Amino acid sequence: MSSTTPPKSNANDFDVLVIGGGPAGSTVSSLLAEKGWKVALLEKDIHPRFHIGESLLPMNLPILERLGVLEQVKEIGIVKYGAEFNSDYHPNQTRTYYFKNAINKNHPHAFEVRRSEFDHLLLKNCATKGVRVQENTRVTDIDFKPKDSCTVMVKGPDGDNQEWRARFVIDASGRSTFLSSKFGYKIRHPKHNSAAIFGHFDNVVRRTGDDEGNISIYWFKHGWFWMIPLKDGAMSVGAVCLPEYFKNKKSKLDDFLWETIKLCPEVYERMKDSTMDGNARGTGNFSYLSTKMHGDKYIMVGDSYAFVDPVFSSGVFIAMSSACNASDAVDAYLRDPKEGQRLLKKHEKYVSEGLKVITWFIYRFTSPPLHKLFMEPSNRFRMEEAVISMLGGDIFENTPTKKPVRFFKFFYYMMFLQNFKRSWWNRKVRKESIGKAFNDETAHED
Repeated sequence: MSSTTPPKSNANDFDVLVIGGGPAGSTVSSLLAEKGWKVALLEKDIHPRFHIGESLLPMNLPILERLGVLEQVKEIGIVKYGAEFNSDYHPNQTRTYYFKNAINKNHPHAFEVRRSEFDHLLLKNCATKGVRVQENTRVTDIDFKPKDSCTVMVKGPDGDNQEWRARFVIDASGRSTFLSSKFGYKIRHPKHNSAAIFGHFDNVVRRTGDDEGNISIYWFKHGWFWMIPLKDGAMSVGAVCLPEYFKNKKSKLDDFLWETIKLCPEVYERMKDSTMDGNARGTGNFSYLSTKMHGDKYIMVGDSYAFVDPVFSSGVFIAMSSACNASDAVDAYLRDPKEGQRLLKKHEKYVSEGLKVITWFIYRFTSPPLHKLFMEPSNRFRMEEAVISMLGGDIFENTPTKKPVRFFKFFYYMMFLQNFKRSWWNRKVRKESIGKAFNDETAHED
C-alpha cells in the first residue's frame, strides 16, 4: 500500500466509499479492493431486488472473467448469440445480427440474465474481496472538505444517523444520480426523450435452437419493443415510446401495457397466451446526462453520470466498463492526486467517446432510413460487421470500426435526403417532444 495512506481512526473510515450496489458499484469496489484499498459500499436496497436491463453484451464477458464471476454468470444466464430486429415497415421480415460476424470474432456470444440474480452475484463477489457491504443504507449528504477526508452522512438500516469518512467517493447510485443531483449537474438529454413500460411474462413463444436466447427488437408506430428471454422460461417485455404516448393512458398500468402490446401484431402473436408475472412497471423521461463527471475527491460511474436509451442493451456494459477504467484512475488519485486528476480527465474522454459511438445510432433508431439499413443490411466497406461490433459493445477498443461506421452514416444521410419528407417529419415529431415535462403519473420509476 502507498505511504500516502492515512491511518484509520475508526471502523467507518475508508479510502473509498461507493454509493450504490449495482453492476458499476460492485465492479469498481471489487477492483479497488484487489488493489489493496479499504473500500465500503453502501446500497439503499436489499438484494436480490428487481431491476430491468437483463441483456448483456459480448464485451461484458472479459470484465466478468476479470472479476472472477464468469462461470457463475453462465449458471444463471441463457446464451445470447445475437440480436433480432423486426420492423412494421417490413412486415413478417426478421433480421438477426450474430455477434460471431463482428469485426472482432473473439466474443461470439453474451448472456441474458435476471438482474436480481446478476446484481446480487456481483455484490456478494465484492464482499468476498474484502469490501465492506452495507445494504438498506441510504446516503443523505456529503461534505467535501478541501484538505481532509469527505464526511458522508448516512441513514443506517435501523434508521439511525451515521457518519462515515472516505478519502474518495464514487457515485454508482444509478438513476438516483446522487452527486449529479446534489451539485445540479443533471440535465434532461438535449437530443433524446423517451419513457418505458415493461414487465415479466410467462408462456411467451420463444425462438428455437441457438436463437432461443437472442433479444428481439420490434419497431412499431409509437416506438419500439424489447423481448428478452430468461433462463427460467420467463420473458422480459417492454415498450419504449415518446412520453406523449403515455398521456393517452386511461387504464391501469397492467392493462395499458397489454393495450400497447396489441398495437404491434407480431409481438402480440408471441404473447397472446402469456400471463404477466407480477405487475407492470414504468419509468418516464429516462434520458439524461451530467455536465460534469468528476471533481476533487469524487467521480460518477455508470448510470449516475448518464443514461440515454436501452435499445442496444448497452447500459450494464457501459456501467461495468466505465467502472473498470475508473478504478485505475481512482487508484492513481489515492497515490498521487495530481496524476489522478490527469487520469480522471482521460477517463471522462474515454467514456464520452464510447457514448458518442452508440448514441448516434440511438438518436436515429426510430427513423425510417435506419429501419431500412438495419433490415436490408449491406457489408460493403464492412458496414455490417462494424454495426455488429457496435451491437456487441465494441465501442471502447481499438477494433477498426471507424471507417466502416463513417460509410454507414454516409448511406444513412443519403437515404434521409432521398426520403426527406418522411424522415424530416419523423425527426420533427420526436424533436418537439424533447424538453416537454412528463408529469403524468402513468409511468414512474420504482
